[in-house]
Amino acid sequence: MTSQRSLPADDFGIYYVLAEYTDYYDTLPVKEADGSQPCFQGVTGLQNLGNTCYMNAILQCLCSISPLVEYFLSGKYITALQNDCSEVATAFAYLMTDMWLGDSDCVSPEIFQSALGNLYPAFTKKTQQDAQEFLIYVLNELHEALKKYHYPRRRSHEKGSAQRGCRKWITTETSVITQLFEGQLNYSIVCLKCEKSTYKNEVFTVLSLPIPSEYECSLQDCLQCFFQQDTLTWNNQIHCSFCETKQETAVRAGISKAPKIIIFHLKRFDILGTTKRKLRTDIHYSLTNLDLTPYICPIFRKYPKYNLCAVVNHFGDLDGGHYTAFCKNSFTQAWYSFDDTRVSEIPDTSVQNATAYLLFYSCQPFSIPIQKH
Repeated sequence: MTSQRSLPADDFGIYYVLAEYTDYYDTLPVKEADGSQPCFQGVTGLQNLGNTCYMNAILQCLCSISPLVEYFLSGKYITALQNDCSEVATAFAYLMTDMWLGDSDCVSPEIFQSALGNLYPAFTKKTQQDAQEFLIYVLNELHEALKKYHYPRRRSHEKGSAQRGCRKWITTETSVITQLFEGQLNYSIVCLKCEKSTYKNEVFTVLSLPIPSEYECSLQDCLQCFFQQDTLTWNNQIHCSFCETKQETAVRAGISKAPKIIIFHLKRFDILGTTKRKLRTDIHYSLTNLDLTPYICPIFRKYPKYNLCAVVNHFGDLDGGHYTAFCKNSFTQAWYSFDDTRVSEIPDTSVQNATAYLLFYSCQPFSIPIQKH
């Protein structure tokens, strides 16, 4: 579906409208250091250390994922720590503790930024970075610090070509990150000459979705575009092991392992040759009951429907912009807007907006994290 309505030159106008709209909600109870209002766990602002809004938005989203928060607040992470790469995970645990159990309405992520910056110096510079790339680095480092090794077990192949293509992927490394965020795509590759099929598996933690319209579409439109069959011809031909030469092929992707938390990256930044632009498409997405059944292999439809738990928004363009986050708090069951140190409760109707960049969905409702006394 498309609309021919005109688009603003940039979306900072939307940002200022949202900021003014949430002024009313600033009067609602949020975490206060002076104790004059109720202190809600997990509702804490983050100081901007110089163009670090991308980092703050991602940290707020991760802070809203109760199973991850509970893992760190309970101290379970300590026994899993790898000594040679524990700095980032330890700093993350301290930050989660401050955000959930501290008595301040705002904390500094400086220690966490320093720990990650020791490995990736770009994140210590006072320059804007991409929130999606930052998220991937954070998840990778947490996984490396907390991973455990498991020897794979032999499994007999399932009967039938569809089941062979969707057979379960077995990893030799697991962590709280893989248990929550890691999924697997299965690619069915059919040679258009000999019609023989092969299969390829690919692990993901973030699913980057194309945007099929410049004006307006839905998240389901983006998913259908990603999972539709693609024909590879000319320079994109794939080598066929049966024909022993490159051939035109038909490729279709499906989800063979659905994660508990699935993260969608909406590919708003488009590069065509030397031209760069941001797609300001108004993408409509469900807050509840997102149905992924059409894209999950039938024998692995354990988590077919998902509920939205966090959103990262981007305002501006490629050369400069601003990130904020919308997160649902498991303690109050309310949505909050996080704009660095500015925290406001917002109605459900405000969660749907035209600046969404990353969407976090959960297959199960979150409970309040249990911390170690």
